[in-house]
Amino acid sequence: MLKRPVFGAKMPMKILFVHQNFPGQFKHLVPALKARGDQLAVLCMNSFVPGPGHEDMPVLRAKLTRGNTPGIHPWLSDFESKVLRAEATYRQARALKAQGFEPDVIVAHHGWGESLFLRDVWPRARMGLYCEFFYALDGADSNFDAEFPPQAGEDDACRMRLKNANNWLHFSFAQAGLSPTQWQASTFPQPWRDRITVIHDGIDCKAVAPNAAAQLRFKDGTTLGKTDEVITFVNRNLEPYRGYHIFMRALPELLRRRPNAHVLIVGDKGVSYGAPPAKGSSWREIFWNEVKDSVDTKRVHFLGQLPYALYLALLQVSSVHVYLTYPFVLSWSLLEAMSIGCAIVASDTAPLREAIHHGETGRLVPFFDGARLVDEVCALLESPAERSRLGANARAFALQHYDLRSKCLPQQLTWIDQLETLSL
Repeated sequence: MLKRPVFGAKMPMKILFVHQNFPGQFKHLVPALKARGDQLAVLCMNSFVPGPGHEDMPVLRAKLTRGNTPGIHPWLSDFESKVLRAEATYRQARALKAQGFEPDVIVAHHGWGESLFLRDVWPRARMGLYCEFFYALDGADSNFDAEFPPQAGEDDACRMRLKNANNWLHFSFAQAGLSPTQWQASTFPQPWRDRITVIHDGIDCKAVAPNAAAQLRFKDGTTLGKTDEVITFVNRNLEPYRGYHIFMRALPELLRRRPNAHVLIVGDKGVSYGAPPAKGSSWREIFWNEVKDSVDTKRVHFLGQLPYALYLALLQVSSVHVYLTYPFVLSWSLLEAMSIGCAIVASDTAPLREAIHHGETGRLVPFFDGARLVDEVCALLESPAERSRLGANARAFALQHYDLRSKCLPQQLTWIDQLETLSL
């Protein structure tokens, strides 16, 4: 599978992957490249535990030797952090070069800055960037939620210009980009936007599939399955960027109207995006404390971060899945919920409109309209036939547009091969 043809084939490539949290978005691509015979190496910042298909690769971990300069201008702090990571990665790249590794292609998630100086180590290597997001003052996450204004206030445009310096510097020497959604690609300016290919990371729709027999069992003896009324909400971390505050504030009315419903909430107490709350608190506790005295707490289950198999079971028992987000990067969890065939109520924000077509693959509600969110969830809970229709449409859409094996992975491999042919 995915082997190069014996006759007329190109020589195997040498490919360097750069990602702070490897494998990240390259989880499926790397094993496929190994399987077809390419030689791979990895530069990363955080610890890496090899999974299936990631063994037997040189993995060099770059380590910072210093922190940010005390008292540095606050607009420069983010860029200095990127330079520090880039310097540490540059040192490791030189060590890798000394071992004789000369990549034909470098594939980098450049968002944290690590790949900034790799052109100076390997000037003949082609570079492809994972283009996740370009920051903008309007039309995206910044200034979207008035409850959480930018920390820099009226100076936010100045801070954001420097935040994008990392993007602009990479654009000056990279050959091409890869973005998972059309909307995320659209955040990048011209002429770079025309050099971005849109291919999603891919959902393994065969494994991420409906299971009518799925059950979840809790320590108190509660067992939930497809015949129960289950509302699910999933994020890596429970925070405003993913609408946690909107969902929490909707809970009292939602649970009042649905006295048999259980709410399953997956997510940790940290911060993935945006500013953290005051020291010593978490967004999870802040918004739970707002509503906990107004809800039946026995029907609200905070599950933290789940092993993947349990996470899939949770989606498989879901009656209605709620997904909310600022105009920002689209979560894998939304597409996994579609692949499982969940009936989805999602925020009517730009990233969602590619996947959730209102009344066809789910239902869209204004992000800040908690009352409308409650109405839509309750309407679906009252209509098993409509849930079934939307869920079946959602799975069909996921199979058509996001399936790993039939669509995304073959396109990613083609993109890698084309990188090698681009002019420096």
